[in-house]
Amino acid sequence: MKKLLLPIVALTMCISIAYSQTIVSVSFRGRATIDDINTIIGIPIAQFNVNYYKVTYNSVDAKGNPDVLSGLLMVPDSAGLVYPTLMYEHGTSACKTCVPSRYEETPDGDEGRAGLVFASVGFVSLLPDYVGMGDGNGFQTYVHYNTTVSASEDMLTAVRSWAADNDIALNDQLFITGYSQGGYAAAAFHKGMQDKHGASFVTAAAYNSGPYSLSGVMRDLILVDSAYQYPAYIPNTMLGFNEYYEAFDDIADVFKPEFVTDIQKYYDGDIYLTELNERIIDTLTQYFGSPVAYHMLNDNILDSIANRPNYIINKLLEQNDVYNWVPESPTRIFYCKGDDQVPYKNSEVAIAEMYLLGADTDDVKAEDLDDGSGMTHADCVQPAFTNTLFFFLGYYSVTVGLDKDVTSSYKVYPNPSTDKVFLDGDIQGASVMLYDLNGRERMANTAYDSFKGIDVSSLENGTYILVVTSQNGTVNFNKVIVGK
Repeated sequence: MKKLLLPIVALTMCISIAYSQTIVSVSFRGRATIDDINTIIGIPIAQFNVNYYKVTYNSVDAKGNPDVLSGLLMVPDSAGLVYPTLMYEHGTSACKTCVPSRYEETPDGDEGRAGLVFASVGFVSLLPDYVGMGDGNGFQTYVHYNTTVSASEDMLTAVRSWAADNDIALNDQLFITGYSQGGYAAAAFHKGMQDKHGASFVTAAAYNSGPYSLSGVMRDLILVDSAYQYPAYIPNTMLGFNEYYEAFDDIADVFKPEFVTDIQKYYDGDIYLTELNERIIDTLTQYFGSPVAYHMLNDNILDSIANRPNYIINKLLEQNDVYNWVPESPTRIFYCKGDDQVPYKNSEVAIAEMYLLGADTDDVKAEDLDDGSGMTHADCVQPAFTNTLFFFLGYYSVTVGLDKDVTSSYKVYPNPSTDKVFLDGDIQGASVMLYDLNGRERMANTAYDSFKGIDVSSLENGTYILVVTSQNGTVNFNKVIVGK
């Protein structure tokens, strides 16, 4: 590995338009029915069958050289409609091919289900594998801002162009979300698109349980004198940064000899990240008594991280922070205080800094989803996903042509309302449920009474999602605005 060749402030990703942002191939991989998807979700909200495809597209690798990257594309199977686009950024992968484009080819591609669910309610869903993952060359550039943005933007541009040529109509709406590493990636991509195209380019975004504060919260995790059960995140980050910045010559420059062999095996693809984590924990325990993560670092590296603010690793972490900016589109940061992998302080630091910099406190919010049981990183996935889905449903639109909204076949009136709302349409035998934009049930499943209507007088002012299920099982979403 080479030494850093350029000053940090001068490092940029030079993307050649001639080699990027075009589709190389689109391969049909399968189809999921509404019943299939409702079984996955556990509640009957799917509206569309979904076709899914492996996509390859021109982009660049970590060195800025032309490369062909891969991802997963999921499309609602209903012709003649105009759909919004959703970018789903996946979480930490255990191996190079443990990515969305391998959905249903390997159990490690199962995060593709997230895109499936979003597509089933009307989002054309894009799930990039990232630079160095899937079909991409080299090693993954883990939690790296520039390459996260380039891989996502190039897929978005390529798919939108391909869709226009293949009778898949897309509107201008763009939604962005992801979990864990994907939470970081969602924030990075949102920032990149806002900086480049302006606030209106992104309709809404939700970042979930991500490491937004690399130079603060995550750096402190390296230095803390207590056991940490996920120490492999540290070499994963170091290796990913080095793929781009070429900051050190050899793994042994950073890590103690006891850890070098296993880290090299992971870098070479001989073992999964999960196995590397187990081996590091075992070695830390064997040599140092417990898995205190900083013991894997060479003493000079640890001392420099702890005591030299301008040390290269500290500067690289700072350069790739994604918490110190102002989202200008409706944004949610969901997390759980019991998170055992990504400290929840990332979310608290992010929202505090965003408010300090002037973020709108009505549009940009953070919420702890922990139910009081100490929900772990794994436990938080489902509520974060549900909250994100219902948050997005308050803003999305699926239309016929330019203006006929088909996200609901029932008209809600009066809307807005401070008292009761009624449904205008064939609603005989329909059942209704009401949710707020955080996915919380505000009215339990009940049969609609056309004389009594739906009482919203006790609800706080704001936007809610009314889920109407007809007798034949058809599900429709309606936006209900409470307030004047």
